[in-house]
Amino acid sequence: MKNQAIFNVSQDFLKEMSLHDVRLDPNSLHWRAQQTNLEFLLMLDVDNLVWSFRKTAGLPTPGKPYGGWEDQKGELRGHFVGHFMSATARMWASTHNDTVKERMSAAVSALSACQQKIGTGYLSAFPTELFDRVEAIKPVWAPYYTIHKILAGLLDQYTLADNVQALKMVTWMVDYFYNRVQNVVSRYSLERHYLSLNTESGGMNDVLYRLYSITKDPKHLLLAYLFDKPCFLGVLAIQADDISGFHANTHIPIVVGSQMRYEVTGDPLHKAIGTFFLDIVNSSHTYATGGTSDSEFWTNPRQLAETLNTENEESCTTYNMLKVARHLFTWTKEVAYADYYERALTNGVLSIQRGTNPGVMIYMLPLGAGVSKSKSYHGWGTPFDTFWCCYGTATESFSKLGDTIYFEEINKGPVLYIIQYISSSLNWISGQFMLNQKVDPVVSTDPHLRVTFTFSSKKGAGQSTLNLRIPIWTFGNGAKASINAESLTVPAPGTYLSVTRNWGPADKLTLDLPFSLRTEAINDGRPTYASLQAILYGPYLLAGHTMGDRDMKTGSAKLISGWITPIPAASYNAYLATFSQVSRNSTFVLTNSNQAIAMDHLPLPGSSTTVNATFRLILNGSPPQNFSTLKDAIGKSVMLEPYNFPGMVVVVQKGLVLAVAAPPPPAAAGSSAFQLVAGLDGRPETVSLESESNKGCFVYGGVNNNSSTIMNLKCQSGSKDANFNQAASFVMGQGLSEYHPISFVAKGARRNFLLQPLLSFQDEFYSVYFNIQA
Repeated sequence: MKNQAIFNVSQDFLKEMSLHDVRLDPNSLHWRAQQTNLEFLLMLDVDNLVWSFRKTAGLPTPGKPYGGWEDQKGELRGHFVGHFMSATARMWASTHNDTVKERMSAAVSALSACQQKIGTGYLSAFPTELFDRVEAIKPVWAPYYTIHKILAGLLDQYTLADNVQALKMVTWMVDYFYNRVQNVVSRYSLERHYLSLNTESGGMNDVLYRLYSITKDPKHLLLAYLFDKPCFLGVLAIQADDISGFHANTHIPIVVGSQMRYEVTGDPLHKAIGTFFLDIVNSSHTYATGGTSDSEFWTNPRQLAETLNTENEESCTTYNMLKVARHLFTWTKEVAYADYYERALTNGVLSIQRGTNPGVMIYMLPLGAGVSKSKSYHGWGTPFDTFWCCYGTATESFSKLGDTIYFEEINKGPVLYIIQYISSSLNWISGQFMLNQKVDPVVSTDPHLRVTFTFSSKKGAGQSTLNLRIPIWTFGNGAKASINAESLTVPAPGTYLSVTRNWGPADKLTLDLPFSLRTEAINDGRPTYASLQAILYGPYLLAGHTMGDRDMKTGSAKLISGWITPIPAASYNAYLATFSQVSRNSTFVLTNSNQAIAMDHLPLPGSSTTVNATFRLILNGSPPQNFSTLKDAIGKSVMLEPYNFPGMVVVVQKGLVLAVAAPPPPAAAGSSAFQLVAGLDGRPETVSLESESNKGCFVYGGVNNNSSTIMNLKCQSGSKDANFNQAASFVMGQGLSEYHPISFVAKGARRNFLLQPLLSFQDEFYSVYFNIQA
C-alpha cells in the first residue's frame, strides 16, 4: 500500500487480563450464568452444526442440520457455527473444560476439511452464489455477516486456544475475499463495492483489523479499509447525531471495527468516532438497562417514551455496545465507561437467559408496560430450533463474563485496574500474586456493596498498585475502605481508590460502597413524559410485577424511602405458600386472577402464573405472631396477601365471592381473616381456610376444577359430606415464587408494586418505567 498516512500507535492502552487467568466464583450469579451456557454448548453436536458446510463442500453429511436460522435452506446458515467457535474458545479459556476443547477442535477440523475440499479458500455453509447476488445488488440475506462470524470464530480459536490451523484457514479465506472484492472494484467501481455493503456485513472491518494486528499483511489492512462503510462513519466523523433510522446492529460492529482501526493504525479520527458514537447513543438512544434500539432500529433522539414495547433492545446490540465501551475504557481509563459496562452487563445481558435453563434465551428485551420476556415477537428460543443472531452473541457473552473485571497497565510498572465487582479470582502474572475477590450478596434491607480482596503472593513478588473503581452510584461521604483493618480515604465517585504495597498472604483489603434507590427519567426531552421514570438500586434496574398498571404515587414523601420500602426476603420467604388440589388427575392451584380468586393449572417454574399462585401468610394477633414453618400457622388466624399485590389481601365480598382488595377497616377485619385449620378431608398434608366473618364457610375449590374457575366461600352443611370436605381441603406447600434478595414494595395510585431486579424475571409480567407523580 502506497501513501499511507503515518500516525503514532498508542502504547498506553490498558491490557485485558486473559480469560485463562480469571475464574468466576461458583457461588456467584455470573458463574451460574456461565455454567448454564456451558451446559448449552455441550448439548450441541458438531456433526449437526457443520452439516450445511459439508453439504456445500460436497462431503458426506452425518447427523442432521439444526433448525431455525441454521436450517439447511436458510440464507444465514453457518453464522451460529462461527459464534460457536468464538464461544467455545472463550469458554475453554474461562474453564479449561476438556470436553469443550474436544468439541471446538473437532469443529475446526471439520471446517478445515470442507475448505480443503472446495479448494479456493472459500468456506461457508452456503454456496458462493449468494455473493454473486451481493455483487449484482440483488436481494440476499447478509452473507458477509456470516463470513464475519466464521472468520472471528476461527481467529478466536487461534488467539485463545492456540489452534494454528485455524489461523491458516482465516488467511486463506481472506485471500479469497480480497480477490473477490478487488474484482468488483476493478470491474465496476469502488462505489459499486460500497453499494453492495448496504446489507448487514457484521464486523468484517473489525476481524480484518484484528487479523492485520497478527499478520502485518498489508492486504489484510487494505481489505479492512474497504469494509469500513464510510457512509455511516462519515456521519460520526462530522459529529452529527443523525443515526435515527439506521439498523442498530448493522452499524455498531462498524464502529467497533473503526475502533480497531485506531488501535492498529493510530488514526485519531477513528478514536474520535468511537468516543462520539457512545456519547450520542447514551445521551439520546439508551434505555435504563444500558441497551438501545426499537425493533432493531434507532429512532428519533431523546424520544424513547413512545418506543416502549415488546421489541426493545435487541440482545446483539448490547453485546456490541459493550465492545464499544470496553475499547473506550482501555484507551482512557475513564470510570464512566466502566459504569456503563456494569449497567449494560447487569441489566441487558444477565436478563436474557431464562434462569438456569440451558439454551433458552431471548432476542429482544421487552421494556413496555405489562410485558413479559415470553410474549415478544420471538419469545424464548429453544436449544435446537432457534439459532437467532442473538443466540450467537449470547453464547459468546456468557462465555466471557470474566473478561472485563481486571485490566493491567503494562508501561507503568505492575498496575492492576479492578473495574467490576464480581466474585472471582485472578492469577496476576505481572504482579506475581493470586488475587481473590469476594462480593457479599446484595440485599434490599442493607444497601451496601461489600467486597473483600485477599492475596497469595509468589516468591520474589515486588511492589504493585491496585486501582479500584469507585462507581458513580455510591456516596463519597459514606464509602469505606481498609487494608488490614486500617482505614483508607475513599475518593469521590467516578474515580479510583489507589493502593500500592508489597501484597502478601496476610493482607486483606475491604471496600464498602453504600448506595440507595434512585429514579431516572426516560431518555425523552418532551415535558409530557417527564414523569416516566425507571427505578434503580445501585447497578440494578428494578422491574415491577404488573400486567400494565404503572402509576406510582409518592404522596407527601420527600425521600424515595418514604414510598418505596425494602422487603426482608430472608424472613418473608418462610411465609409464602401455595394452595393446591388434585382434580381429574390434574393439579390445580389457588390463584389471584385479575384480583379475583380462581383455580388454575399448576404452572411450570418461572411461568407467569407462579406469582399469581403464591400468597404471603400474615398472622393476625397482637403482637403479630411468628412461625418457622408453614405448619406452625395451622390453628391460627391469617390473612392472605397475594405475592404480586403487596398491601392487598384476599377478602370476602358480597355473595361470599373471594377477591383481592385493600384490607378492610379494623371493624370489618373479619372479612379478610381466615382460620387456617387442619384439612376437613382428614389427610395430614392438607389444610382448610374458614372465614372468620362467616363461620362454617370455607374457601371451596370444587371436586371438578376447571382452569380459571372463580372461587367463592361455601358453607358446610354437615361434617360427613365427603365431597365438600375434599373440595375445601388444600395441600399447603412452599410458595411457587419467592422474594428475590433485592425486593421492595412501591406505593401505587391504585395498588402497590413488588419491585425486583429485571434480571430475575422469567415469564412474569412487568414494567420497568413508571408514571411517578406526587
